[in-house]
Amino acid sequence: MESIRELYKIGRGPSSSHTMGPEKICQEVKKNYQGDFYEVTLMGSLSFTGLGHLTDKIIRETLVNAEVHFSKELKLEHPNTMDIIIYKDNQIIGKERYYSIGGGSILRKGDELKEKNHVYPHKNFQEIKDYCNQNNLTLYEYVYKHEDKDFKDFLRNIWRVMKETINLGLHQEGYLPGLLEVKRKAQSLLHDLKNKVSIELRLLSAYAYATSEVNASGGTVVTAPTCGASGVLPSLLYYMRDIRKYADEKILDALATAGIIGNIVKHNASISGAEAGCQAEIGTACAMAASAYSELENGSIEVIEYAAEIALEHHLGLTCDPILGYVQIPCIERNAVAAVRAMNAGELATLLIDTRLVSFDTVVEAMMETGKDLLESYRETSIGGLAKHYKKKV
Repeated sequence: MESIRELYKIGRGPSSSHTMGPEKICQEVKKNYQGDFYEVTLMGSLSFTGLGHLTDKIIRETLVNAEVHFSKELKLEHPNTMDIIIYKDNQIIGKERYYSIGGGSILRKGDELKEKNHVYPHKNFQEIKDYCNQNNLTLYEYVYKHEDKDFKDFLRNIWRVMKETINLGLHQEGYLPGLLEVKRKAQSLLHDLKNKVSIELRLLSAYAYATSEVNASGGTVVTAPTCGASGVLPSLLYYMRDIRKYADEKILDALATAGIIGNIVKHNASISGAEAGCQAEIGTACAMAASAYSELENGSIEVIEYAAEIALEHHLGLTCDPILGYVQIPCIERNAVAAVRAMNAGELATLLIDTRLVSFDTVVEAMMETGKDLLESYRETSIGGLAKHYKKKV
């Protein structure tokens, strides 16, 4: 498996596959060609939700002189396909096809998909668990053993950005950009003391909304595992630090544990909504957060696995159907719901650990099979599900 450095990435929202990926593609094209004009064609999910995901905006900002077209073609080698024609002095000097394969990663057509920093010798949770038990290691110790010597500093920076994003979102008011006219809710959730709801629900939701609203505005977030699901893990960790008083150094250990869970899903299935639906994004984020919670509160590998399994299992079949292509409805609310569910999964795993029958690896396999069975209209195209039936209030 790849380094967790390839999972946690700092970048601009609202989408790791639709914003960060295309930005990286444009940067690579600029590095390889000395063009003065670019013709870009977005296909598949990149086309259907590109306007709402600000794909065309990031392309024009990165290439400066680019004409962007939106194709309605769906039957492709990959659902996030992008063609670029490069011109110099009105002459074509190059043609490239790229795929944005999720989590901000990209692949050029003709290149082999190679894992960067192949640092983990094990491929699934069972193999990792067996190794940890044989060597008396926790999951985070397993991570530190296989990553480089500066990895904790990397996690420290990731945690810093997560906190900064939440703090920024909690202090913003007004409306999110776009046609939906969605009001920012993080600040009101934080200060709402008149309604009788649990402090966990209110604060977890406030923190999740804060991150997700920054993301929806094109601000800086950490993919965990994606931009669209970036609010789940940070909100739970922020709560555990502020309310349950866990030290930042312990939060880093929880980030490492969550990272290996996300890595397992990425390696064996998918974290891309365009490839496997929102179960691959929010479901994975919830599993990562549940494992982080269990790492802090319990520490048992068995409980951590069970918590991650519960979290992912109960997102199976979740479709990716953002209204008008914006990462706003239902995406932001889903981040808050998943953060609360992650805590619940961790608590339930502790209570019922002796009754567990399903492994985390089994649920990961089922998730990918379910994702392949989802109609294309339910995989980040905004032409099915909630996106199809939404009617704006007049």
